[in-house]
Amino acid sequence: MPDLMREPREVMRDEMVMRDRVLETLRDGPLTIPEIAQILGFPDYEVMHWVMAGWKYGHIAEIDTTEDDHYRYAIAAKE
Repeated sequence: MPDLMREPREVMRDEMVMRDRVLETLRDGPLTIPEIAQILGFPDYEVMHWVMAGWKYGHIAEIDTTEDDHYRYAIAAKE
């Protein structure tokens, strides 16, 4: 079966829509990229794009790491 990976530009095109969905998953507490991906039903690499965009624009904060060295992300504190 061929790999059905979307082009990065297609993934980034969804950024504005997915930002709200990612933030909604973080409302109950911090999560890792794999956990967010599982909840949303998207591949890790796509969720990584959206989380990093949220981090870049100050919507998401990196808070700590898990025992297996996955970063955990949370909604950034408002100043």
